[in-house]
Amino acid sequence: MAIVAIDPVARRRLPAALAALVIPALLWGGALISQYGYGLRPCEMCYWQRWPHEAAIVLAMFALALLARPAGRWLIILAALAIAVSGAIGVFHAGVEYGWWEGLTRCASARSGPIDIMNMEIGPLVRCDEVQWSLAGISLAGFNALFSLAGAALVLWLLRRGERAA
Repeated sequence: MAIVAIDPVARRRLPAALAALVIPALLWGGALISQYGYGLRPCEMCYWQRWPHEAAIVLAMFALALLARPAGRWLIILAALAIAVSGAIGVFHAGVEYGWWEGLTRCASARSGPIDIMNMEIGPLVRCDEVQWSLAGISLAGFNALFSLAGAALVLWLLRRGERAA
């Protein structure tokens, strides 16, 4: 049985890199399950929140491949920033849903551009300022904001903890 030695730098960064991969994958997967499994139709800002998670997943995969190198550290940081960006968009979206501030005027349908009322096979209009689902008064955008910002902080904390262990 062969024993594989893991580089000490890679070993210290591994928890942060795995968190940077798993957190956005779970949040992105949850969005897809709510859409395709439970029929919640995303609005334009819902899609905006998904893009940084997708970027974070790719960045984290590259970080895992380059874990022992200096680029691995920076890729983990970039993944954490991407997760935080999704959280920031979630804060903005939740604020629009709760009426704290105005949303974007384009954010009234599932597609961009003018809407042809005679050709509505795109499905029902999904407004960014209406909560489709909530739990304890927190919308999905609010949950994304909470989990993404906490997740980004966790990734950075794990990375910092690993560096201090050196």
